[in-house]
Amino acid sequence: MPARAYLCAMDVQAPLIDPFARPITYLRVSVTDRCDFRCTYCMAEHMQFLPKRDLLTLEELDRLCSAFVGLGVRKLRVTGGEPLVRRNIMEFFRAMSRHLGAGPNGGLDELTLTTNGSQLARFADELADCGVRRVNVSLDTLDPDRFARITRWGRLPQVLQGIEAAKAAGMRVKINTVALKGFNEDELFRLADWCADQGHDLTFIEVMPMGEMGEEERLDQYWALSDLRARLGERFTLTPLAERTGGPARYVRLEETGQKIGFITPLTHNFCESCNRVRITCTGELFMCLGQEDRADLRAPLRASQDDAPLRDAIREAIARKPKGHDFDYSRRHVAGQVSRFMSHTGG
Repeated sequence: MPARAYLCAMDVQAPLIDPFARPITYLRVSVTDRCDFRCTYCMAEHMQFLPKRDLLTLEELDRLCSAFVGLGVRKLRVTGGEPLVRRNIMEFFRAMSRHLGAGPNGGLDELTLTTNGSQLARFADELADCGVRRVNVSLDTLDPDRFARITRWGRLPQVLQGIEAAKAAGMRVKINTVALKGFNEDELFRLADWCADQGHDLTFIEVMPMGEMGEEERLDQYWALSDLRARLGERFTLTPLAERTGGPARYVRLEETGQKIGFITPLTHNFCESCNRVRITCTGELFMCLGQEDRADLRAPLRASQDDAPLRDAIREAIARKPKGHDFDYSRRHVAGQVSRFMSHTGG
């Protein structure tokens, strides 16, 4: 169905449903392209960041996210860059917290974030006060030297301190680890054991072909999670779980420890058939699919009128273009479906 006909056929108050009958209930919003790390699979070492005038203000981010909540979004994840380096970011979290629960502004089931952990020690208590109950922390190694190498600028003790602060504030911590061949293969069981001891869930992620990196470098990094999972199975009994948290991960339980392990596999087993999410950049671009270049400009209608009707129309028109799936592929020793933007541009 053409996008305009699809749009006109929908009631203005109807929830967001894409052309493949998937409800859009999960929004990931990047609040900044800046970060205090330079992870090699996410950013160039010498990044050219966006002028501040191009970024949405905190008030505009509030209005934009509130429009999505009004259209049926139930889960909001704040990303970056590193979201906690954005100046006055807690004002945004406090604003979004009004949508939690069943009050007059309610609608969100969950407000959460993905972070590198560097600023968690500063903000953990405030985040918890805003209703954040879970936080995802990106951590690819427990070796301080490797950590400094993969993040270029990072300090492992600072991140571990932040994770402890989040735990002490009552938040559930999930560790996100990008599986990198030749880098953290030998830490598979160390990471699993550490997360079990600390009470953290753990999710492994396949490296995605994003950013201006050569094919050989991406291919050399790629560690299929089918292989990683098989290695886990050599030591542990893996029981598949039906549980889903609104994201793309599929989970197993390690029977020997009781812990939950997730796998995000955009390449070996894509998760597009159940995709319920879209992403907004810090400049107001809406990406309907992480693995496609198509986008919609929401900043223009946002700034053109104080009336949210044109913004809602732009959102619906964009959702009507959401594709069935991405085109990522590492088969035949060739990176297919590669997108040119860095992961930090779209948001984690």
